[in-house]
Amino acid sequence: MSPLPGNQLRSLEIHPWPERLDNRFPFSVPVMRSLGKLEFTAPVTFLVGENGTGKSTLLEALACAVGSITVGAESLARDPSLSAVRELAQYIRLVWTKRTRKGFYLRAEDFFGYARRMATVRTELEQDLHTAREETRGRSLLAQEMAVMPYKTELGAMRRRYGEGLDSQSHGESFLLLFQERFVPAGLYLLDEPEAPLSPVRQLALLALLQKMVAEQAQFIIATHSPILMAYPGALILNFEGGVVKQTPYDELDHVRLTRDFLNNPAAFLRELDFGNE
Repeated sequence: MSPLPGNQLRSLEIHPWPERLDNRFPFSVPVMRSLGKLEFTAPVTFLVGENGTGKSTLLEALACAVGSITVGAESLARDPSLSAVRELAQYIRLVWTKRTRKGFYLRAEDFFGYARRMATVRTELEQDLHTAREETRGRSLLAQEMAVMPYKTELGAMRRRYGEGLDSQSHGESFLLLFQERFVPAGLYLLDEPEAPLSPVRQLALLALLQKMVAEQAQFIIATHSPILMAYPGALILNFEGGVVKQTPYDELDHVRLTRDFLNNPAAFLRELDFGNE
């Protein structure tokens, strides 16, 4: 199947690396050896599989190869935890329909750090505003207004974008708000387990957001464990299993089968876990 016209990123391919790297992470991850070429034939692609299969590692390497900006985290080019992944990114070759600098890379843990930093920045601005008012007390109204204007402008911009602050809402609400506010049409969005702060209801809300954004030519590549997100209609699902990556229908995914079987008969699963003997 050919990539869709609206897709910015058409494919990635991992080129051979020197043999001396074979036993080093992430080159030692089995899926990296067998991956070859991946074509993105839908506006939404899911990378699924158990922890340790390499889906998040590949997404990190892809973000480095793309040069994605990050949300609330250190630059990908400077993040020391990604030094090994940046080396892998040197062997990734990308094919674009239209090269884009729009979009971002986001890990769930980056969001929590971003919310905390935004709260700190807001507190510091409020303190600076108070100090500016105190220091200009008794001076002309013009002088007072000129002194406080920069802080009022920044605080006003934050309130327009995030209301009273990302930390003033539930994690799910603030995550969706951040996502909406940072969205730009025709961007490439790389998301690692975005379901982490989201309840099932909020995951459904994220599905609706994805649909809206896809209509504005956005492309998403998402590593996830969520059967709710994986149900996005027409998504390309790439299953990381047994050291290989293969396209897998939704109903054949282990995540989906296990969740469905558990919900249909939770008592049977709990008996297998010896809950019935307590």
